[in-house]
Amino acid sequence: MKILIVEDEKRLAEALCQILTEEKYMVEAVANGAEGLHYAAGGNYDAIILDVMLPLMNGYEIVKKLRESKISTPVLMLTAKDEIYDKVRGLDCGADDYMTKPFSTDELLARLRALLRRQGEVILDEIAFSDLTLNISTNTLHCGAKSVHLGFKEFEILRILMTYPNMITPKEDLISKVWGAESNAEDNNVEAYISFLRKKFFFLRSKVGIQTIRKVGYRLEEAE
Repeated sequence: MKILIVEDEKRLAEALCQILTEEKYMVEAVANGAEGLHYAAGGNYDAIILDVMLPLMNGYEIVKKLRESKISTPVLMLTAKDEIYDKVRGLDCGADDYMTKPFSTDELLARLRALLRRQGEVILDEIAFSDLTLNISTNTLHCGAKSVHLGFKEFEILRILMTYPNMITPKEDLISKVWGAESNAEDNNVEAYISFLRKKFFFLRSKVGIQTIRKVGYRLEEAE
């Protein structure tokens, strides 16, 4: 499941990214309203966590424009305001749920799961491609009778590649999704973990390879 976070408080955005990543969600985060609307309108997200008070465009405007454009992605609004008027305004603009800051992690995750269920969420325990099966719960990669445990970044990179096996995933996307948009990670960090994964594939004797598309990114390929 892919979640967009639109939050300008850097520490909160980073905390939300970490919480959701640990829960096996794919996460993207932006820090202002204009980018939030652009990503939300153009991306294929299962839910949006949206702050109200944002630079350039507030959360009310964003969700209103999304609904006017017939984009029905569930929106969970976050705000420091706890007045009934503010909650009513958010819901009337088209938000699906509303939480005031500070909030508990457990409640946030419960509300997010509820929104996703309304959309027919299906949480997969495994992702498969060719002779490989990735267990989402245990971070274990299987090939026939052999298996190997993946480290966090190995797991996240492979999960992205296996979720979109026929698409080229740019290095920039992997850095943003695995290390975080504000990180100092560079191309060579991605290349190192791709090398680790290739060694794991070799250990498993898999017929799957990771193809490098020069100056673009990576995708999975199956040996003939």
